[in-house]
Amino acid sequence: MEPPLERIRLSQTAKDQLIKLKRQTKIDQWNILCRWAFCRSLAEITPPSPVPIPQDSNVEMTWRVFGGEISDILLIALKQRCYNDGYGTDKETLAIEFRLHLHRGIGYLAGDPNIKKIENLIELGTKNLNNIG
Repeated sequence: MEPPLERIRLSQTAKDQLIKLKRQTKIDQWNILCRWAFCRSLAEITPPSPVPIPQDSNVEMTWRVFGGEISDILLIALKQRCYNDGYGTDKETLAIEFRLHLHRGIGYLAGDPNIKKIENLIELGTKNLNNIG
């Protein structure tokens, strides 16, 4: 599948927040933390606010590095979310919404006082599963 953007550059604020998360969780790779953040934002009911996001840090990765083996699944999730929110699924809209979700998710994870170690991320990811069925 064709990604909405080839290269992802983060804002300096997001970089600083990821450094905090790296320190707390001991997850060294930016891309893994970014996947967690992206999914965290997708789990929210409301769409992210359409705010301008600077690309002013030196943290950059390709879509394939971001998504790894699940890059197609993450793209499908993004397309479905855009569709559900009443947005288009053209490449430009997907790129904008991806950046908004990624940065919102990074902010949510970095601002969560309960995330002190990697196990807290796993608990966050499985919390809603315990409420199903």
